[in-house]
Amino acid sequence: MSVSINVTLFKKMVINGAINLKNNHKEVDELNVFPVPDGDTGTNMSMTVMSGVTELNNIESSSIVDTAKVLSRGALMGARGNSGVILSQFFRGLYVGVKDLAHDELSVEDFMYCLESGCKIAYKAVMEPVEGTILTVVRVAAEKTRARLSEINTIEKLLEVYLSEAKAALETTPELLPVLKEAGVVDSGGAGFVKIVEGMVMALNGQVLEVNDTIHEKKVVEKQSKFDYCVELIVSLKKPEAFEKDDFKSAMSLLGDDIVLVRQENTIKLHIHTSRPGRVVEIAQKQGELLKSKIDNLRLEHNLLEDGALNSTEKKAPKKLFALIAVCFGEGIVSTFKDLGVDYVIEGGQTMNPSTEAFVDAIKKVNAENVIILPNNGNVVMAAKQAASMVSDCRVEVIKAKTIAQGYVSLINFNPEGTMEENIEAMTEQIEHVVTGEVTYSIRDTEIGGVKIVAGDYMGILDGEIIVSTKERTDALKKLLAQSINEDSQIITFFCGSEVNKEEISTLEELCTEINPDLDVEIIDGKQDIYSYIIAFE
Repeated sequence: MSVSINVTLFKKMVINGAINLKNNHKEVDELNVFPVPDGDTGTNMSMTVMSGVTELNNIESSSIVDTAKVLSRGALMGARGNSGVILSQFFRGLYVGVKDLAHDELSVEDFMYCLESGCKIAYKAVMEPVEGTILTVVRVAAEKTRARLSEINTIEKLLEVYLSEAKAALETTPELLPVLKEAGVVDSGGAGFVKIVEGMVMALNGQVLEVNDTIHEKKVVEKQSKFDYCVELIVSLKKPEAFEKDDFKSAMSLLGDDIVLVRQENTIKLHIHTSRPGRVVEIAQKQGELLKSKIDNLRLEHNLLEDGALNSTEKKAPKKLFALIAVCFGEGIVSTFKDLGVDYVIEGGQTMNPSTEAFVDAIKKVNAENVIILPNNGNVVMAAKQAASMVSDCRVEVIKAKTIAQGYVSLINFNPEGTMEENIEAMTEQIEHVVTGEVTYSIRDTEIGGVKIVAGDYMGILDGEIIVSTKERTDALKKLLAQSINEDSQIITFFCGSEVNKEEISTLEELCTEINPDLDVEIIDGKQDIYSYIIAFE
């Protein structure tokens, strides 16, 4: 039994917790309240903590303070989605607690203090904390465990009690958030956090987990790649006799996929798809001299050089006054946003929330004095704001566009001749006059807001509320339009999904003008997946 935590045990606990979540992320994803096929809380949280683990695996310090610091930094940069950002802040709070104590080993009381610090910092990260979420789970677990601390004298007992209280708190989330109760699920963020703590307890009990590589999300497999870059390196090993191929490949697996690693005597050749090419290069250079490197952008939509780290000797261009960054998905939507002046597109949003690091990298690459970010997804806003707070050499503002429709309309109101204040005001104000409609399909049976939903049904969603569910896509669209268009409606813009055929598209204007003959109808071939239609009503 352990009466304290040293740096070795700390790393083992965190890594085991991260692997437990990674191996069970799909289970957490399926707790999404809305039965749409883009619930990705488990994926986001797993990628967040795994980003921290990547840093842990590359630090050899005997200092638990330094180790907690790199964990915090890694999770911060890899944070995706709202729950991922909150989780990264929990680990930041853990580091703050360890730093405050500055001990080589953490006693039971010390680690309790760190868990409470994690809760405190996580709450501070959210402007308007909502109970019934991951925040409730981390708070109640800490409070209940603190109340029982007098009966706890080992780290194992501390984490067992903490886990028990976290599970109990998770079960109460449907009572705190009616939408969870109605959908018959517990909070997904809280469930992800419980998986991490479960893995930590397993580590303390000697159960060391391995990543289950057979587990993949269906939506990720269907995508060409969830990573942005293809990296190919040739490295001359400085200590060939000490090189462990399996360990090196394991470290790379935390950074990407499609890994090919070949060793020829004193040279290794690496191929990997990753979103962190700089980190791949950095780790590879620790093994020896970089003989050859090649970094290719896997996203054709990105129109800037993606190998800036390797071209650092080139003279940097003067900063331009304004730059726009947008998060969107679908070939047609990406093209439309670029045509409207977006300088840099981060692909993702509905199906893959970008990380804090992706935003930081984008901000650096646009090289502007003023940067405006359009998240275009409610689950992306926190990561964008976190990135904005980390950049000091330019002004960055995040427009509160939570849908593609809102982002599109606000973008139209951008004026490159105006000031930052004028643009933020105009773009934000326009969002208030936009109603977003969506048509997509259900992945499970449920009932939300009095609407009975059957798996495979098409749902009409209006500003985040499911208002209709029916077997035919056209019927769902017609009912959505009937409830959304009125005599005051002026403009309606359709982003048509990849599965919508030309015959359906040809009927859209008529469907709208039958309700309001004066409507101005715009149709854009968005080519997005999952959502048959994304609609902006103005």
